[in-house]
Amino acid sequence: MSYFERAMLASIVIGALGGFVGCLVVLRRRTFFAQALTHGTYPGAVAAAALGVSVPLGAAAASVVLVLVMTGIARVRNQGAQVAAGIVLTGGFAAGAILAAVVPSLPVQPESLLVGSILTVSDGDIVLAASVAVAALVLVVVFGRRIVFSTFDQSGFRAAGYREWPVELLVLALTAATVVSALPAVGAILAIALIAAPAAAARVVTTTYRGMLVVAPVIGAASGVLGVLASRAFAIAAGPAIVLTATAFLLIALAGSKLRALPWRASAIPVETAEDARTA
Repeated sequence: MSYFERAMLASIVIGALGGFVGCLVVLRRRTFFAQALTHGTYPGAVAAAALGVSVPLGAAAASVVLVLVMTGIARVRNQGAQVAAGIVLTGGFAAGAILAAVVPSLPVQPESLLVGSILTVSDGDIVLAASVAVAALVLVVVFGRRIVFSTFDQSGFRAAGYREWPVELLVLALTAATVVSALPAVGAILAIALIAAPAAAARVVTTTYRGMLVVAPVIGAASGVLGVLASRAFAIAAGPAIVLTATAFLLIALAGSKLRALPWRASAIPVETAEDARTA
């Protein structure tokens, strides 16, 4: 398999995974958490690169620490999840920047950890993303009813005797795994767009939960493919091209919804009726 074919396959798998898990992130309003996680894993990725171990492994270790830290801060009185996410976002990114500056012989460019390099992904990176995608699909199928119940009716979910933290932990774990698997392709900064934009576009296109779970992965995969093709055609970075394509899909979906909302049919009906009346 050539490097370009590998990049195309990675873009499909990672794009579909980002769109699928992004539905849970968007519907449960955890986008800011996902953004904090993408930035917060940066020091883990830098440390892994400095030690010569797998970058996703370092990012995964950092994500576990970040989830624990954010959960602890959120439980402090007069604090909350938004405060915790903001602290982790800025603190994690600053720690990564300092670590990249003080390590004299970092084997990779820090910029590649921020914006990714899908043209250099390995077979292991693709296998990791595919494994996370399969796990996410299985978990959503098995626990789908509880996820939907908890997402759309939290009060009723608690009143029914269910505990909210297992569902929340499941969604956070899937988000962290998605961020880690997307890191080699689109980097620490751009991963959030590949998670949020396809899901947000799917939410505009379809109004059902199941519809989002189908449409969002398609948009994510299409964003990856078109982004890689644009990168090759215009000699631009693949990661930003993928993200801009996903953003374009969202803008097109929003524009289409606005056009459908225009009262064209309502204004056309009286005119047609008047014309029929004159001809009659």
